[in-house]
Amino acid sequence: MRFKLLAATAAVAVLASGSAFAQSANLTIWSWNVAASALKSTLPGFNKQFPDIKITVEDLGNSQVFDKTLAACAAGGDGLPDIVSIENFEAEIFWSRFPDCFANLKELGYTADIQAKFPDFKRTELEVGDVAYAMPWDSGPVAVFYRRDLYEKAGVDPSTISTWDDFIAAGKKISAANPGVVMAQADFNGDSEWFRMIANEQGCGYYSTDGQNITINQPACVASLQKVKEMKDAGTLTSANWDEKIQANTAGKAASQLYGGWYEGTVRSTSPDLKGKWGVYRMPSLTADGPHAANLGGSSLAISATSANKEAAWKFVNYALGTDEGQITMLKEFGLVPSLLSAEKDPFVNEPQPYWGGQKVWADILATLPKIVPSRGTAFQSDAEAIFKATQTKFFAGGYPDAKAALDDAAKQIASATGLPIAQ
Repeated sequence: MRFKLLAATAAVAVLASGSAFAQSANLTIWSWNVAASALKSTLPGFNKQFPDIKITVEDLGNSQVFDKTLAACAAGGDGLPDIVSIENFEAEIFWSRFPDCFANLKELGYTADIQAKFPDFKRTELEVGDVAYAMPWDSGPVAVFYRRDLYEKAGVDPSTISTWDDFIAAGKKISAANPGVVMAQADFNGDSEWFRMIANEQGCGYYSTDGQNITINQPACVASLQKVKEMKDAGTLTSANWDEKIQANTAGKAASQLYGGWYEGTVRSTSPDLKGKWGVYRMPSLTADGPHAANLGGSSLAISATSANKEAAWKFVNYALGTDEGQITMLKEFGLVPSLLSAEKDPFVNEPQPYWGGQKVWADILATLPKIVPSRGTAFQSDAEAIFKATQTKFFAGGYPDAKAALDDAAKQIASATGLPIAQ
């Protein structure tokens, strides 16, 4: 069954009718964790303009939103809410498998002028041909979030940490000076996060930027995986899942966490009593003069093609993501980094942040955005992710002689699963 989007004439009629159309509706949104809380923070401002559009944000957790959305799309859209949060990294899975599951935002008011408000690298994975399936939400410029007091006790100045080898050396000092404290944590069992961040920093990923070739075994990716193993072997990185990291942060058992800028809101909201003890510094690189920027995460909002309230849903999406007011509200309250270019120029970005010891953390984090190399998820993201995680586990356990052999094997498996060629 193929969904029927608004006919062109109907779309014109909707746009011509102005704001009087879609003034009364009850909408439901699926989202997760801090992202869900951030969306809720925009509702007072939105309802000042649209008091009769009532919105319920359901926090289902990241994996649940992904799984439930896939299942609903496979069922012809049955059970989908009006609006769905979709992680950019996984977005192309939906568009390729279920091209009719979500509305074309261009038919609801997503004009070329509005599209131009977002950087191209954020839109690449959200648009196919003349169809815009989703609107960019937040970006994930990577930074090191660190405990000032734990570093200071060890005599470690974060400004001197330029390379990952520096990070390893600093970690040994910090753990020695703070018994029971680890330098950083990685979800080695359930995620590929550290490999993806460092590989993206080095300009490499599972696939080429055009999505046509497998590049996971290119030299930059090999060097990235090798460095992650070195950090694990040195005790710099210990295994922990999302919840365990938050517990370690609050208990003062982790000196650092490496994540996208959106993690600022996670630290601030889950460890409120540690105000003034946290800081931020740029991510290290493989070499001192190498790149020091990467992206992890970043999401979008899509409107279900089966929604009976598409016009009202568009009103909310455009307010939350397409206005400085909506985006800066989410940045202030929950640390979601705007993709909207004008919001990045808001005066708030250059303000000292009390929780972070007066540091202008947003100016520091956002300064890396122009240096980030785009990284495609592609329609085959799930295949590559599952294969890489299994390969990483085997490599860490000594199942391969080196990182090159491990990623050569992963590349062959991905090629077999997807039919894509391995880049030469």
